[in-house]
Amino acid sequence: MKTTIFSTHKFEKSYLLKANNDKHQLKLLEARLTEETAILAKGSKTVSLFTGDDASAIVLEKLNALGIKNIALRSAGFNNVDLTKAAELGIKVARVPAYSPYAVAEHAAALILGLNRKLIRAHNRVRESNFSLNGLTGFDLNGKTVGIIGTGKIGAILVKILHGFGCKILATDVFEDKILIEKYNVNYTNCETLCSQSDIISLHVPLTKDTFHLIDSKCIANMKTGVMLINTSRRGLVNTKAVINGLKTGHIGYFGMDVYEEEEGLFFEDHSDDILQDDVIARLMTFNNVLITSHQAFLTETALTNIAETTIYNLDCFEKQVLSGNEVSNN
Repeated sequence: MKTTIFSTHKFEKSYLLKANNDKHQLKLLEARLTEETAILAKGSKTVSLFTGDDASAIVLEKLNALGIKNIALRSAGFNNVDLTKAAELGIKVARVPAYSPYAVAEHAAALILGLNRKLIRAHNRVRESNFSLNGLTGFDLNGKTVGIIGTGKIGAILVKILHGFGCKILATDVFEDKILIEKYNVNYTNCETLCSQSDIISLHVPLTKDTFHLIDSKCIANMKTGVMLINTSRRGLVNTKAVINGLKTGHIGYFGMDVYEEEEGLFFEDHSDDILQDDVIARLMTFNNVLITSHQAFLTETALTNIAETTIYNLDCFEKQVLSGNEVSNN
């Protein structure tokens, strides 16, 4: 089956080709799917999209006019796809529901440790032959209270990791995980209580109408002064301008970010020779207590292998017109 792969990155290309093993005719494009680039899918029956691709209603209409019948997402999240419009047009959508929860949870732990022990600043100092320890004081994770918002696969693994450090774990989720309660003494509570009592807060929930800008000025005001906030989940969960205000006042003591609400056209690309046009992220980059990674939490060999294999499996199922178990709908 002929498939146009949008937003093909160098780090994933070899994994996709290996998983495909010449079964499907893949058209690998570096271009991101937009209203203007949709025409590049002409001649294909299926498109494969990454997190930054635009599958809004108007783009889906253009794809439908080109004869596109299927969308294979190379991600777990699907908030960049208008599922209502896709269903209306009869376009099937499948995703990669689980590629490596360990990768994301471990990256969240890395951000926590990097911020706490000021590893980036320390490394940069040593490279300049500055071996002073002034300004590098951190804190013991042991005994600290960590709030995990969302205890699905990724959140549950982070609970396990942080329990190993001796942290007290608070959590909030629609469903309480009895295993986490029994094995790691997790105390489930509401979001307000979690925010007011946690020294560190890590986000691990999907982006929905209810969770959009979950972290806003009101929520931040309820947090402990000096709180550490980590987001390796969905970019729209955090009102970035509200976080900047929290950082300026000192209410937020540390901020670790792997996803950004305005990352389309910025993350995954080399802008080292360009003038940065995004004033919000430019402001974030001025804080010494902010650690930014460009949506790389998933980036491990295990995850890339699983993403590629599941994507090709979904293409197989599209071609055979059978259910893959990875379908996405609004139902």
